[in-house]
Amino acid sequence: MLSARRLLALALLAALWLSPLPGLATGSMVLHMVLHLGVTALVPALYAPRLPLPSGAMALTLGAVVEMLAVWAWHLPSLHLWARLTTTGFVLEQASFLGAGVLLWATVRAAGGFGGAVVLLATTMHMTLLGALIGLSPRDLYGDICAGHLGLSALQEQQVAGAMMAGAGGAIYLAAALRRLGQALKLTEAPA
Repeated sequence: MLSARRLLALALLAALWLSPLPGLATGSMVLHMVLHLGVTALVPALYAPRLPLPSGAMALTLGAVVEMLAVWAWHLPSLHLWARLTTTGFVLEQASFLGAGVLLWATVRAAGGFGGAVVLLATTMHMTLLGALIGLSPRDLYGDICAGHLGLSALQEQQVAGAMMAGAGGAIYLAAALRRLGQALKLTEAPA
């Protein structure tokens, strides 16, 4: 039997993938970012199991690096456009976002409070940095294919999407990191 948290994750994933959002995200960088943050961060955070993974630095590093590489790679202009223009690219993008997100959250769950918090803080930093690079770029990185549904130019959509990634994306991981850190600090407090 699935927990309420996992059922919510599956319902959210179904809403993201089975709604008109994937089709609309093909022509909107902002809507792509809604889909991306849902599939990479929210669904895995709710669903990821506590797997019997090694909890050492190597496992944490692997989870963090795989997630970072997946996110950064799919935001390179050539791969991003391939995912927007082809079904194969879209399916591979979404599968790697979901898989990397589940791996990240599963390794964080298997780790101690401090190790998990460090990985989530590192994820906050890379997500915020990538969002800033996308949002503050003085030129359009993705072309007109990534604009039009919201009445914004391609550069304006890119700027809003970058702000969403830096702000909302970074905040998701930061909140989780601070929660884990708070729990870890409570465990290490000396009794009075």
